[in-house]
Amino acid sequence: MKALFPTLFRGLVPVCRKEFLHIVRDPGTLVFALALPILQLFLFGFAVDTNIRQVATVVLDQSQTQESRRLLESFAGSDVFALRSYVTSPDAMYEAIRSGKARAGIRIPYDYARRLQDGTGATVLVLVDGSDSTVAAQTISTATGVALQQSLLRVLPDGTMPVEVRPSVLYNPATRSANFFVPGLVAILLQVMTILLIALSLVRERERGTLEQLEMTPVAPLGLMVGKMIPYGVLAFGELCAILAVMRVVFLVPVHGNVLLLLALSLPFLLTVLGLGLMISTKAKTQAEAFQLSMGTILPSVFLSGYIFLIENMPLPFQWISHLIPATYYIRILRGIVLRGAGMADLWREAVILTVMGCAAILLAARMFVKSRQ
Repeated sequence: MKALFPTLFRGLVPVCRKEFLHIVRDPGTLVFALALPILQLFLFGFAVDTNIRQVATVVLDQSQTQESRRLLESFAGSDVFALRSYVTSPDAMYEAIRSGKARAGIRIPYDYARRLQDGTGATVLVLVDGSDSTVAAQTISTATGVALQQSLLRVLPDGTMPVEVRPSVLYNPATRSANFFVPGLVAILLQVMTILLIALSLVRERERGTLEQLEMTPVAPLGLMVGKMIPYGVLAFGELCAILAVMRVVFLVPVHGNVLLLLALSLPFLLTVLGLGLMISTKAKTQAEAFQLSMGTILPSVFLSGYIFLIENMPLPFQWISHLIPATYYIRILRGIVLRGAGMADLWREAVILTVMGCAAILLAARMFVKSRQ
């Protein structure tokens, strides 16, 4: 038995020593193994907040009295409603919610103060964007609590409450979670698959030596990048169509907006993620490294893009970071068209930002590729 042990584990110590030296001499491995998890822990530990706070709210105060202002102060003091804008018509209030500028709306009627004084009871309409069932439930619950607090100040002689909140859930009356999560999941899946496909493609060619053969040809770096991008862009667009079909047929998520507009506004996002995949492919030396770098884009896109957690609830530095994540804008496009029926007038800013991001990513990838050849 004593002779068998050294035979079975012959060379164990030298191999361990070699691997330890390889890890120490490879900064990329050390960063991925040690620094990246710690960084993500701090990032998501501070950024992720499941509490619903500061929901963007539009106000239509048709009463314009001291009583209505006192009610609005109670809404603002709840820390759930953030009274961001004031409008003068019901159509403007609905438009603010449909365009995504607000998630809730408060409408105080003309006769609010008179009804309180007469003791007949007043009704306040609270509109809620039902796209996010969690936000909808919390805002309705808080609005009911605010009305109860105001009612306790002046209970009517018959014991009824003088202030009543009448909630109305828009776009997702049944508050189905699938209606909220599935459109966002489309963006995450599309990003992961597209980045992985194109990043692994270029690295695989580098490992096989065919990339060096391309470098010997008169192909320009930008021509190489765009030539690589177009076939995978077509494949990603086909994948998008398949995912949308499954979303509609299997998960029964209704599409309230224009499908052609959705497909058109998906092109800037595909351009951006293809550019990111090319950047990763020029940086990675092996397929394993390309896979790791591609996976590193998933967590920020899931946690900081508004897919699960409200961006408004995050600390200000993380809100700035969320503005640098392409999925943030594409999720707004998806949910805007699919759930609220938003149009180009509501989403053109997101489309422009994604287009700029995509062009910048492709140009940067071409520049990085040139530097890697030198």
